[in-house]
Amino acid sequence: MPTLYLFSLVIFLHAASTFSRHLPEEVSEAAGRYYSTTQLDREQCRTGNPMDDCWRCDPEWDTNRRRLADCAVGFGKSAIGGRDGEVYVVTDSDNDDPVNPTPGTLRHAAIQEEPLWIIFDHDMVISLNEQLLINSYKTIDGRGHDIQIAHGPCITLHNVSNVIIHNIYIHDCLPSGYAAVWDPSLQYTSGGSDGDGISIFSSRDVWIDHCTLANCYDGLIDATYGSTAITISNNYMLHHNEVMLMGHSDEFLDDKNMQVTIAFNYFGEGLVQRIPRCRHGYFHVVNNVYSGWEMYAIGGSASPTINSQGNVYIALDNNSTKEVTKHENSLDEEWKSWNWRSEGDMMLNGAFFTPSGEEASASYIKASSMAAKPTSLLTKTAQYAGSLSCQVGQAC
Repeated sequence: MPTLYLFSLVIFLHAASTFSRHLPEEVSEAAGRYYSTTQLDREQCRTGNPMDDCWRCDPEWDTNRRRLADCAVGFGKSAIGGRDGEVYVVTDSDNDDPVNPTPGTLRHAAIQEEPLWIIFDHDMVISLNEQLLINSYKTIDGRGHDIQIAHGPCITLHNVSNVIIHNIYIHDCLPSGYAAVWDPSLQYTSGGSDGDGISIFSSRDVWIDHCTLANCYDGLIDATYGSTAITISNNYMLHHNEVMLMGHSDEFLDDKNMQVTIAFNYFGEGLVQRIPRCRHGYFHVVNNVYSGWEMYAIGGSASPTINSQGNVYIALDNNSTKEVTKHENSLDEEWKSWNWRSEGDMMLNGAFFTPSGEEASASYIKASSMAAKPTSLLTKTAQYAGSLSCQVGQAC
């Protein structure tokens, strides 16, 4: 075995084990959560991650919070959230009224019509009574506190745009039945939720960054019904079966315009499949670390274009789970024409990617959203995925 391969394997396995020690041992217990970052020396804080290097070195990030809105890359780079609005401070984690939201609660902030940058004044575990419907031009910014949404229905984006969700720990999300909920666009609406951590329906210009997501009833992040212009970045995901669904169904053709960037995430222990599972559309999977999967990592149907660049795929020891890719609901003569490529990826412990379709770069223009970094960079960036322990007055 080449020396470089052995060296790389040792580095990445060490990075993975070191990283996991900073994260929750029992994701179902709020009290068991550990943060994924240490305070950085300002002169050494740059990692090469373009999103983090845009803001994390600033010791005055707390007074410059809205600078974050200019830091996104990828297909969701135009998501400005509540950059142009006032700051709304959430003070109440307990009184969640889905019909008449209480001022000071996250739900009251999320449904307002004007742009808002939503922050929190203390550590909170928010257990919602019904799904949280978020209006357009909102940022939910958990920096500076331990903010968890858990043990109830979680977040829904429905026919909205310009939403940023940052530095939230989302876990143990549950489905909800049909109930009255204050919908930003329709006022009252009746409808249930599937138990996703974050559901994105018919929405665009969305950035989900530096969140930790685990152990939800359905998906961790699902994007369907014509949603597009999405970046999912710097998140830590663990202990879940069907991780991310991109596209409603093989028959729903409006998802042909979907463009999603999945970048700088750490896909950790206990993940099974759909990391992501894609239909139609264009998907840039770039500079992520996969530390094993129990069925497959990237799958799809209905001829999606998948551009895998600069990722690290570390297969489990199980010989039946070495393949990164899975072609769903299709015969060989069908999927072999789908444009799936692996470029600059590192395959470890027997991992392999089955490419298909065209090799020319021109075939991947709509699935290209940022320049891939070398995989060697990920030994430094991966340990900071997930929610951060930011302290006021220090670089985060």
